[in-house]
Amino acid sequence: MSLRNNISVVINTYNAEKYLAKVLETAKSFDEVVVCDMESTDSTVDIAKQYGCKVVTFPKLNHKSAEPARTFAIQSASSDWVLVADADELIPQALHDYLYEFVSNPGDVRGLYIPRKNYTMGVFLPSSYPDYQLRFFVKEGTEWPPYVHTFPVVQGKLEHIPESRKDLAFDHLDDSTRATIVRLNNYTDNEVEKRAGKHVTLFSMVFSPMMRFVKLYFLKGGFMYGIAGFVQAQRSAIYKFTVLCKLYEKQIGM
Repeated sequence: MSLRNNISVVINTYNAEKYLAKVLETAKSFDEVVVCDMESTDSTVDIAKQYGCKVVTFPKLNHKSAEPARTFAIQSASSDWVLVADADELIPQALHDYLYEFVSNPGDVRGLYIPRKNYTMGVFLPSSYPDYQLRFFVKEGTEWPPYVHTFPVVQGKLEHIPESRKDLAFDHLDDSTRATIVRLNNYTDNEVEKRAGKHVTLFSMVFSPMMRFVKLYFLKGGFMYGIAGFVQAQRSAIYKFTVLCKLYEKQIGM
């Protein structure tokens, strides 16, 4: 397969006006920016059009996350190479330059895992770094499973951008607690679909969330970052606990 050296940025959106303009500022120097919107009711589409993006629509229906629209969004791109960014992730200029240099001579590599820097309460928390995301790949043949927190299936060899290259990492901006709670309910619904049939016990409900907290707060040093570190670990534990509760409800037929 002969590949061109052009790159499309693909962004899935639903009511994403909060950070979208900032994100598009960091994406505008790529060959194309595709915004795949799930029938937003805020100014998301207007912002995308102001930046000259290619806007496509995927029906919202009862979808709880962007994943059901990912494959459609990717295949809407015009370039051979696709960089997927979320509507709250900034793309550093260094990553732009790195990817264009990469596609000039990719060899047999067809996808790259990109590190991500996560922020909570405005603080970058190294305890969650590098949080690798498979976000850069050839468009042809790539499909994304329709479940939250999944990676695309790419036809070919994959590599990781070195963890030491923090200058190439996405900046994943944090959201308000209110928005986090809304996302918690939607995402955990989707997690339950993905994990259907998983058996939940009292032991797992007690210890899995607890170990999630211990790992992030103590083992990975979240305690060194004050309230932000505590909030990150607690949110992660609550997410795990919520998934297990919903799975148990399914298990007993509720």
